[in-house]
Amino acid sequence: MVPLMSLWLPILLSAVAVFVASSILHMVLKYHHGDFRKVPDEEGMRAALRPFNLAPGDYHVPGKEPGQKWNDPAILERMKQGPVALITVVRAGAPNMGPALAQWFVYSVLVGLFTAYVTGGLIGPGAEYLHVHRYAATVAFAGYGLALLQSSIWYNRSWSATMKSVFDALVYALVTGGVFGWLWPSS
Repeated sequence: MVPLMSLWLPILLSAVAVFVASSILHMVLKYHHGDFRKVPDEEGMRAALRPFNLAPGDYHVPGKEPGQKWNDPAILERMKQGPVALITVVRAGAPNMGPALAQWFVYSVLVGLFTAYVTGGLIGPGAEYLHVHRYAATVAFAGYGLALLQSSIWYNRSWSATMKSVFDALVYALVTGGVFGWLWPSS
């Protein structure tokens, strides 16, 4: 067993490495650029939604009142008429990537902490690189990737967009496993 505090360096360096890898995947390879489609009459839709002054958040159309059941005949009729939509509204204005990038880094540190906790509890000091890599990458993949599948299962996100993000998670997991294997304590 390796104490969690002995793994602070792989925790932090794996977060830095994942941050760099995600920047390359999203800014250089650009295969995520087709994940969201444009609505046919974007200006008409924006003009129709603007008077509602929707606060940032998630919305379901048609919606239901608190306590109302989804199988209520009125809701079922509105769903049958369509359109049915899940909408995420964000704050108006130019995007500010700073807070999102900071949260992504903190999230990567959190995945690194869980990776260290599980791997450190399973493997002792001086373990071989590939042995450490296998466990660390598996835990990191669970942290970065498995929950993404729920977006397609429950919220109808396109499976192609989800699978691209799961591929990203695999890359992040392999990077995390590599850093942990490289920096694993020898004694």
